[in-house]
Amino acid sequence: MRILVTNDDGVHAPGLAALVRALDEWVAAAADGEARDVVVVAPLANQSGASAAVGTVYERESIGYRAVRIDGVENIAVYGLDASPALSTIVGSLGGFGPKPDLIFSGINLGVNVGRSVLHSGTVGAVLTGAQLGVSGLAVSMRSGADPTPWETASATAVALIPALAAAPPGTVLNLNLPSVPLKELKGIRRARVGTAGIVKAAQDPAHPADDATTGRVGGGPFESGSRQGEIRLRLGAAVPSLGDIADEDPDDDASLVAAGYASLTPIVGVREETGPRADGLLEAAMRDVEQFLS
Repeated sequence: MRILVTNDDGVHAPGLAALVRALDEWVAAAADGEARDVVVVAPLANQSGASAAVGTVYERESIGYRAVRIDGVENIAVYGLDASPALSTIVGSLGGFGPKPDLIFSGINLGVNVGRSVLHSGTVGAVLTGAQLGVSGLAVSMRSGADPTPWETASATAVALIPALAAAPPGTVLNLNLPSVPLKELKGIRRARVGTAGIVKAAQDPAHPADDATTGRVGGGPFESGSRQGEIRLRLGAAVPSLGDIADEDPDDDASLVAAGYASLTPIVGVREETGPRADGLLEAAMRDVEQFLS
């Protein structure tokens, strides 16, 4: 069993170190004759919010890397790359740092990746990229809270999921989010739906408010004021590191479960062709319209 570890917070992030230390113990605990191998291939710098971006790879012929030391880790090689999480996954899976892995672990991210933030997360983007290469993966994220961060809660849960993920069909991806509580206070683990929580709830120009509470008018902004320069202020939603207001979430949504003290586990899929009657009808109508235009 070979596991590739990456993240989006960067190779020097404490969450990555915590996960790698737990996997180092997992390697050391291998039974006689059992092969366990882990390699870390992670970005040198913070790449949060990178999703599955690889950057302008066609403008360079190589990727710089640097060996990194994680205190307390004896059995795992660690490398930092001048690359995004997704590109790190690709390089680590296609021979850049040894054989193709059996699993990809991404994290531990400091901050939840729930709701619509799943689309934008570099943590999740890394494992979705691996799935395109036929490798199953686990994205691991923890709610930001008071110091010290109880990393063991996330790292121990992640290691416990290795057997199930290894037995799953190739390309399986699981998204794991945990509350910031000691392991003994974790209430359990539940299957979660991807909720509606978003990173950004509103975007407003402070000089020209979008909403008029008196008239109910919705508008404003530079397009009405004629302003050519200024700032757009962002109002953050629930899918932020510390997990904001979840009043609009259902009890079995990922954000709600984490807020209630449970680990949330969600199977997710990446880009793939849509099939079914809805897609068939849409394509038939679209192609008919184009044919009429061309005739």
